[in-house]
Order: sequence, then C-alpha cells, then structure tokens
Amino acid sequence: MEPTIVERPTQPYVGIQRSITMTTFPEIADRLPELFGWLGRRGIAPAGAPFFRYHLIDMARELRVEAGIPLASAVEGEGEIVPGVLPAGRYVRTTHRGHPQELLGVTADMLTWAARQGLRFDKSDTDEGEAWGSRLEFYLTDPAVEPDMNNWEHELLFKLAEA
Repeated sequence: MEPTIVERPTQPYVGIQRSITMTTFPEIADRLPELFGWLGRRGIAPAGAPFFRYHLIDMARELRVEAGIPLASAVEGEGEIVPGVLPAGRYVRTTHRGHPQELLGVTADMLTWAARQGLRFDKSDTDEGEAWGSRLEFYLTDPAVEPDMNNWEHELLFKLAEA
C-alpha cells in the first residue's frame, strides 16, 4: 500500500521497554501477553492493537524498543509496566499484510517514499543511534484468530518533524 500522511491525536498506553538486538527481539515481543494480562486483571480494555515503539535504533548494536497497548485513558503503571502517551502530530502511515520479517523491507520502502516527498521524520542521530520521537509498528491481527504469520496485517506509523 502506498504510504499516506495522517494526523494522530495523543494516545495513552501502557508498555514495557527493553534494550535488545535484532536476534533477541523475542525478549520484548514475548512481553505482550504480560501486558494484556495486567490490563485484564484490572478490568481495563485495550483501545487498539498492540504495538512496538522504537525509541533508539542502532541495527549493528542495540535497539531500545517498547511493547505497548493503547488505552482510552491514562492509568498508573506498576513495576516494569509503565504508562506513556504517544505524541500527537503528523505521521507517515502504511499497512502491510504478510510475515513480520517483511517489515524491514516495508520500512525501507516507506523511508525511500518519504525522502522522495521531501519529508523529514521526528528523529535525530546520536552517538547511540537514531533517536525517534515516535516510530510505531501496530500488529492488527490476533494470532489466536490467524495463526499463519504470512497473513498478519501490520500498520507502520512514523512521526514527521514539526515544520
């Protein structure tokens, strides 16, 4: 799907953050059931699909990634489960149906498209890697309903820099 530019309001969420490598990504992905359980025990319904938020990216060394679940209103966290707010603003958005491993290629295509449009993302280069204001991967497919990962639907949203 061709990327589009969308406006997003602020969105409260709860999440768990980890520093990982590409090979240890399951360390954060495996935390999503814990988040859902935490919400369920408190009678809090998710307000959207689970996501991964990339805060810092250095593909050769480390990624600082957060597994999160959007909420209708802010809550207090507990232990490793912390509240947050996804920032409002203009985002480049694209969707993809296929295996999650394909998202690296989809991301590269989206970054190329944005560069051709002259768009700048809310990110900066640091000694530790690329620091992102908001770079999101939403997982729109419930694995319990569709176990074939080749049929999963994803939404990528990368926040644009302020004008």
